Amino acid sequence: MTMRVTFKDQQLLSVLRGNARATTTQLAQILGVSRSTAQKRLERLETEGVIAGYTVQLSSEYLDQEIKAHVMITVSPRMTADIISHMEKLEGIRAIYSVSGPHDLIAEVAAMSVTDLDAMIDKIIAIEGVERTVSSVILSTRLKR
Repeated sequence: MTMRVTFKDQQLLSVLRGNARATTTQLAQILGVSRSTAQKRLERLETEGVIAGYTVQLSSEYLDQEIKAHVMITVSPRMTADIISHMEKLEGIRAIYSVSGPHDLIAEVAAMSVTDLDAMIDKIIAIEGVERTVSSVILSTRLKR
């Protein structure tokens, strides 16, 4: 399904990325449209699945307390779906990407200590079908959009 997104929709999405709690009135003022037009755009984007939901954005001060890593995962043939299903249940998994190259998946993981991070990686390794992992601890974030 192709999602139809206009230039004004893109502007609306940009504003929401910066402040998902902006009121419809604020959105309308920023976009230079009426409140009802802004509301209809928002509802259409939600209905069409462009906007899948709203979430909390944690402060960088809080996130800097976490120890984060990328875990590159090599999986057994035809086991990807089962592995992802198991990984979705692990609390510290922030994202899972399917990638090309020597690994099949990359997981972003986060924990409050090195010990917890190590335990998280051990849980990933223990999942049936995970053949190998390679981890890279993230030292700092230079750019995030």
